[in-house]
Amino acid sequence: MTSDLASSLWHQTCRENPAFPDFSGEAAADLVVIGGGYTGCSAALRAAELGATVRLIEAEEIGSGGSGRNVGLANAGLWLPPEDINAELGAKTGSRLSALLAGAPEMVFSLIENHAIQCEPQRQGTLHCAHAPGGVKDLRRRHAQLSAIGAPVELLSRAEAVQRTGSDAVHGALFDPRAGTIQPLAYVRGLARAAASAGAQLHSNSPATGISRDGSGWQVTTPKGRLRASHLIMATNAYAREIAGYDAPQVIPVHYFQAATDPLPAPLLENILPGREGCWDTALVMSSWRLDQAGRLVIGGMGALDHCGSALHRSWLARKLAALYPELKDAALRSHWHGRIAMTTEHLPKILDLNGGLACFGYSGRGIGPGTLFGTRMAEALLNGDQSRLPVPPARGHAIAFAGLRSAYYETGATLTHLISDR
Repeated sequence: MTSDLASSLWHQTCRENPAFPDFSGEAAADLVVIGGGYTGCSAALRAAELGATVRLIEAEEIGSGGSGRNVGLANAGLWLPPEDINAELGAKTGSRLSALLAGAPEMVFSLIENHAIQCEPQRQGTLHCAHAPGGVKDLRRRHAQLSAIGAPVELLSRAEAVQRTGSDAVHGALFDPRAGTIQPLAYVRGLARAAASAGAQLHSNSPATGISRDGSGWQVTTPKGRLRASHLIMATNAYAREIAGYDAPQVIPVHYFQAATDPLPAPLLENILPGREGCWDTALVMSSWRLDQAGRLVIGGMGALDHCGSALHRSWLARKLAALYPELKDAALRSHWHGRIAMTTEHLPKILDLNGGLACFGYSGRGIGPGTLFGTRMAEALLNGDQSRLPVPPARGHAIAFAGLRSAYYETGATLTHLISDR
């Protein structure tokens, strides 16, 4: 198995497949967007709606990066609870960011409805599950902080969590009714289709090879052409490539892998996630599981599938599935794939001010809602000349010491955990 997008369930079941030409020649636009994921496609859509001329270039196909490899949980908020966000950003900025992200699922599901995006939307909420009795303490803390800012979350007892998940392996859960699940690749490609319908011009297989800025704006070169634009959005996140004239902000690359069963028979679906919530757990090396529209159980965990120890991840996944649902202990897992997450040391997304452009990165595993919000707001801020539209204040620079070593630390920890756990 490889980590190619084509090996994933999302590629195999995607019902949104717009085709976009590569870019060649010369062109001018109000805004050039580099990167065809949630952030870039949301920015292109919003800019086109505002009447701007837009060019989006993607190095491969739309959704080839993290957006097409996502778990598909459209969550409200970030991985950090509100008080931790405030501790990093200050109460005013942190509270504003939490309030904006609380509405991110509504933004996502409204876009899906308004543009008839065929991405299997199921807004049945999510369950943050305690993987052990000690995990309940974390859930109580999160419940208290979220409830204090008005989030309609519900703390479930062990019995309630077992009933909702159909698994005896959970010890409680935090239910968030604002959230839901989607087919993540179909969502980003649906955003791209909507952006094109609004007037944006999108190009696949068109990597940016060079960026420069002069008095007239931005110059972006590709293998076959050159773009000129007044404004620039860098939306490459964890999949940044080397581009002459641009130093991509450092992030900590962390990987996440998944696989899926065949569609489960109806009798099993009566008990396994009967409410179709998406789940993840409180373990330090996190796991997730959910159903797709056809009734496949999609299960995943932290780790990459492109190194000699990846067999440990695959064998653990089968054990994890059996631990959650003993009735699936003999179920085959298919379509293994993995993706890369861009983490920051604070687990918070960042925006960089590029002097006439903006770069965004660091969703730390929460790409769908934040990516949609940040892309939309960056387009508004640039075109309206109003940085107050940005979800977080832009910074002038960003660096992480020993980012590569930190990435290796996470991968080694995940591999060792998967070697010994659920046996």
